[in-house]
Amino acid sequence: MTQLISVEAAQAELLSAVRPTRSERVSLSEAGGRVLAANLEARRTQPPVPLSSMDGYAVRASGAPQGVWLRVVGESAAGHGFGETVHDGEAVRIFTGAPLPSGADCVVIQEEAERELDQVRFTAAPTPGLNVRPRGLDFSQGDIGLVEGARLGFTALGLAAAMNHESLLVRRRPRVALIASGDELLPPGGDPQPHQIIASSSVALCHLIREAGGDPIDLGIAPDDLGVLRRRIRRGLEDGADIVVVIGGASVGDHDYTRAALEAEGATIGFWKVAMRPGKPLMHGRIDEAEVLGLPGNPVSTLVCGVLFLAPLIRAMQGRSDILPEVSTAVLETSLPPNDMRRDYLRGQVAIKDGLLRVTPLARQDSSLLRVLATANALAIRPEHAPAIAAGEAIDVIRLL
Repeated sequence: MTQLISVEAAQAELLSAVRPTRSERVSLSEAGGRVLAANLEARRTQPPVPLSSMDGYAVRASGAPQGVWLRVVGESAAGHGFGETVHDGEAVRIFTGAPLPSGADCVVIQEEAERELDQVRFTAAPTPGLNVRPRGLDFSQGDIGLVEGARLGFTALGLAAAMNHESLLVRRRPRVALIASGDELLPPGGDPQPHQIIASSSVALCHLIREAGGDPIDLGIAPDDLGVLRRRIRRGLEDGADIVVVIGGASVGDHDYTRAALEAEGATIGFWKVAMRPGKPLMHGRIDEAEVLGLPGNPVSTLVCGVLFLAPLIRAMQGRSDILPEVSTAVLETSLPPNDMRRDYLRGQVAIKDGLLRVTPLARQDSSLLRVLATANALAIRPEHAPAIAAGEAIDVIRLL
């Protein structure tokens, strides 16, 4: 009998030998969602010169006493600076984002200025540095603005552009080959017989893979035939898959061929069967440099294993730091009985009420119920051998977004 391995031990073994994918250079417009393969340094200083942060008048503070009339000698606007020097007794009309003229050291806002023709005086005393963005306030040339492993969201892309990068060195997206196995499976849109079911897990996993930063390779449905399954696995490897995933056939029935097929193709199996519910018959191994996963066939089990194992594996291959799913603490809305030797991942609904994150486990938890999973937006975690817990107590949750 195969001994069950804990979730933590399975995740640790899964990630123990992962190496990041090779790097490639892509244009800034194609870099969204990708992961940096090297630290990114600024190619310029931002701002390159001192700038005004307000509309008003640029002056030398020591030469512009409060209430004294100054002569307005010019104007500075964004992209069109005042090319001369400001002296004592002089002021330059300036606008937000415009370069501070030479000789000036502050900006008095227009609401504190009284203007008459080419003269201006102030109702407040100017002070050096007032309303000025100094050179290099945001970053200086050579500064590391983004670190290796950073995922490039819209804010990071904006910073990369401001640092004057038109292309970025990123990790190649891990390629994930998906094989659904089982004589009973039919693609979506077909006309199933009473003994058939629609193969839904591949569709859902493809989206999960993309969200984690991978490229799915859907190799379709393989029947319960050892030879056919071996050929599909081989095809995935020949297509350059970094991860090969077989959905179904990972248990011990007479028609479960996943382990036999993987081993026949040279896989070394690391673990098989995890102390969790749903998702117990989860298998992991390696064929040369490719990772292989055998996922349970029940669709909810498949997707929970995808969240806990497949997505973290894809993130690790990109060198990301946010590998495992984030765990939050919520207030339990209903009591739960004691748990047994397997960790439960209960499908539930979380919401913020009275300023607190609260979770309600759904009534039906069968691992075949996709409708229940689609209704859920979180997994409530019940550790192994956990005692009964009452409503109002704290419980860990993984949010499904």
